[in-house]
Amino acid sequence: MASISSLGIGSGLDLNSLLDQLESAERQQLNPIAQQRESYQAKISAFGKLENALASFQDAVAELADADSFRAVKAEVSGESLTVSAGEEAVVGSYDINVVYNARSYSVATAGLADKTETLGAGTISFTLGSGDSFSVDVSESESSLEGIRDAINDADAGVTASIIDDGSGQPYRLALSSSETGTDAAIASVDFGSLGGSLALDAATEVQARNAQLTVNGIAIESQGNRVEGAIQGVTLNIAETGTETLEIARDSAAIGKSVQSFVSAYNDLQDTLSGLTGYNAESGSAGALLGNATVRGVESRLRGLMGQVVEGSGLNTLSEVGISLQVDGTLELNEEALDDLVANRLGEVSDFFAGGGAFATRIDTALDAILEDGGTLENVTDGLETSIENLQERYRRTEDRIDQTIARYRSQFIELDSLIAQMNSTSSYLTQQFESLNAQLSQ
Repeated sequence: MASISSLGIGSGLDLNSLLDQLESAERQQLNPIAQQRESYQAKISAFGKLENALASFQDAVAELADADSFRAVKAEVSGESLTVSAGEEAVVGSYDINVVYNARSYSVATAGLADKTETLGAGTISFTLGSGDSFSVDVSESESSLEGIRDAINDADAGVTASIIDDGSGQPYRLALSSSETGTDAAIASVDFGSLGGSLALDAATEVQARNAQLTVNGIAIESQGNRVEGAIQGVTLNIAETGTETLEIARDSAAIGKSVQSFVSAYNDLQDTLSGLTGYNAESGSAGALLGNATVRGVESRLRGLMGQVVEGSGLNTLSEVGISLQVDGTLELNEEALDDLVANRLGEVSDFFAGGGAFATRIDTALDAILEDGGTLENVTDGLETSIENLQERYRRTEDRIDQTIARYRSQFIELDSLIAQMNSTSSYLTQQFESLNAQLSQ
């Protein structure tokens, strides 16, 4: 049988087009698999959005579950002599502060030299600090210029910094030495230039003595090596800028406490919006959320509703409504800020116990969210199941594609045989026609 290189050449039939139509019809088997795979992928994406919303809600819950959130304070200073920062341990009250001295560092300079690049000879320079600590700097011959000595001291990074000052005189270049920190402990108590003493000598007229910060807090004398003073007032750090008398007011930061509760309400309502989008149905457009009717999501929603209605025993405040938070018909929360502000001002301990006490409201929610969000939790289990289903569908898709390819290959082989057979029949028909025409011509003669 003759070989046919392209379908339809032998028969004159449009076999390529027919084969394409058959292949298109066969590949329709892949559509349901692809659609199901896309559906699973959409659900995984939807669960990712739900996880993000739940994680944001848990962040807000964790803040409420921390009792320190209800100890927030604010600090106000009457003047500009100092600034303050107050932590949760700060005690509410008023403090009179008098800054007598601010802390300063020690400094001194050498007598001047005419050339800052001229080498002065190898040697060792020794320093003793006010704390009793000491260190030495070795200077080689090639690096014994004023610039080289400066760099060697700075490279030692041992509590003394060096610079070069040009005083504009005939011998203008001085080596200026200063302690890296303020206070008498960091001061330079002594300098021994050793063999370099013939060229370098301290100028006593340039000496600036180190000084500790001195202040009083409600009449109590305080001394500090630095201008950052910690511990003079519990939970408060004082940063001294200049001398002067100030009044410091430490008050409960009701706004910050209220903000934590507001963040909790907002995060919960954002979560509800996310859930509505993922599980809702639009009758007009006929579009449905990717997780509509999903049993896992229904379980999460049911768990959250139960948590919002829980009762906290042993506290003066037992339910959300008693702290000014009401559950709305649409499932969201609404905060009565005035009621909350009044509770924070007058019953702060009870508010703290309700949200952050042992077995309290926020603590229970945080524990429940852990079970949903943690590794091996509810969401990870359901997404792992979906991913396994997608892998199975991909394998099914591959096997179906292989089967379709085999079917099309069989069709092609059959079409090639058909094309060849018709071509042979056409050739035989042409031959017979010629013979009959020749015979008819002979009979006519």
